[in-house]
Amino acid sequence: MIRTLCFLLFLIFSGSCFGQVAHWDYNPRAFHYRDKLTTLYSDSVYHHSSIRYIEFDFPKKYIVDTYYRNKITYLENTYSITPDTLSPSKSLWKKIYEDHYHFLKINHPDFSLLIDPIINISMGQEDGTAIFQNTRGIKLSGNIDKKVYFYTSLYENQRSFLSYINRRILRWNHIPGQGFFKPYNSKIVQSFEGWDFLNAQAFFGFNISKSIDIQLGYGNNFIGDGYRSMLLSDYGHNYFNIKLNTQIWRLHYQNIFAELSPISSLDNAGDNLLPKKYMAAHYLDFVINPKLSIGIYEAVIFSRTNHFEFQYLNPLILYRSIEQFLDSPDNVLIGLNFKGIIGNKTQLYSQLMVDEFRSDQIFSGNGWWGNKIAYQVGLKYFDIANIKNLDLQLEYNHARPYTYTHRIGTNDSFVTTSYSHFNQALAHPLGANFKETIGILKYEFNQKWFFNLRYVYTTYGDSSIDNVGFDILQDYETRAADFGNFTGQGVQTTVSLFNFDLSYQFHPNYYLDFEFIRRKQNSQSLSNNITYWGVGVRANMANKKIDY
Repeated sequence: MIRTLCFLLFLIFSGSCFGQVAHWDYNPRAFHYRDKLTTLYSDSVYHHSSIRYIEFDFPKKYIVDTYYRNKITYLENTYSITPDTLSPSKSLWKKIYEDHYHFLKINHPDFSLLIDPIINISMGQEDGTAIFQNTRGIKLSGNIDKKVYFYTSLYENQRSFLSYINRRILRWNHIPGQGFFKPYNSKIVQSFEGWDFLNAQAFFGFNISKSIDIQLGYGNNFIGDGYRSMLLSDYGHNYFNIKLNTQIWRLHYQNIFAELSPISSLDNAGDNLLPKKYMAAHYLDFVINPKLSIGIYEAVIFSRTNHFEFQYLNPLILYRSIEQFLDSPDNVLIGLNFKGIIGNKTQLYSQLMVDEFRSDQIFSGNGWWGNKIAYQVGLKYFDIANIKNLDLQLEYNHARPYTYTHRIGTNDSFVTTSYSHFNQALAHPLGANFKETIGILKYEFNQKWFFNLRYVYTTYGDSSIDNVGFDILQDYETRAADFGNFTGQGVQTTVSLFNFDLSYQFHPNYYLDFEFIRRKQNSQSLSNNITYWGVGVRANMANKKIDY
């Protein structure tokens, strides 16, 4: 497969390319502002907000508010990798923070490069136990000949986690969002015990034509307008993927071809090669008008011995039809994404993921196990009571038991076709058999002070004995019952999490952070209440939350 794809890429490279686009790396503030501005100015802008990690293409000409114009300028200067007109300096030393936004920015008529350090160092306490993070790294981005763009980041971590995250690590042999890891014990401070792990992301891309963009990389993806995604999220570990983006008229069509792993490295004894599985996914987003868009998603997870299923390389065909032609060995999922804007301040959004169902069973009320459905409904309200930058988001997520699961193949010893990678969900981090309500309140005092208040309330069903549909890595053939299934079955657990973040930006993309967490978990088997507070300094890195 790799030789074939590389040959195709060579053929494409040998042709002519068109104008360079500016792609952005992950930053929740950037995407929040992109989402907000396309709502406030929704009378004029057609925008595909449900496809993240693409260029920030909001036209300034529609914005009359000076604050928001300055905000777009800041975001463009921070994340754009398109060359600008900085005058060349005589020495490299004089280029350090020459533009105030980047540690080093090099411009040449045929080449542009941005270099920035990555830092995230924090200290805190969970009920008297030290919690720490020590992350250092570097990221580079740029373009060549205004045709090829690239991005890479690499950072080393020594980190401890809150107790509820540690329980997850030990149960499923993964750190959320990470790959290989090992225990860490500080030789300097005896109480510092945690995990040591490395994270790397990279991609390069180019324009095949004015409307078609191809990207090859190692990272993850997100589809949707919510805080979570029930279709495809960036919660899990990075993976190799090839992505095609086609934008024509009011349509944005994205193809993703990915290589995944059904287990984590800790499940794989010795230095043996991790087993592989694959994903092919496509998403079509149609902006009906500036206030209404709908997207259709389809993905298939499959396993083959040392090769991709080439029939799934067809970028247009329905994967379900191919899967049936192959005698239905694979896991096909179909989803919908919706966004509507009311006025210029309110946004409604929703998702529906259908893993499997039968129409005669879904309305029968008998709890048939195969009604594997997940959905999301949400609301965003910007500038509450006309207070600029006071924004609210409410979201509800629901996944029935056994959603995203699949069965063990004939020649396999574990499930290879669940909707997962490296023992981590490709959609919602909890997997299935849960209900979740989220409330988020954001406020920017000015260009430097930010606070974020978040409340998450979840109920889910789990069991250490029976397969009740919570753990998506289990074989659905081992289910507890065919009928009588309901969301939350098994040992019911309730979790409430309160999280307060306060950040001060003392330099572009350099922050001082304060965080407070109060989490309560109750079930028949476990009652655990924790309180955490911490402070830290962070540079050129988003603070991804592990909050469930």
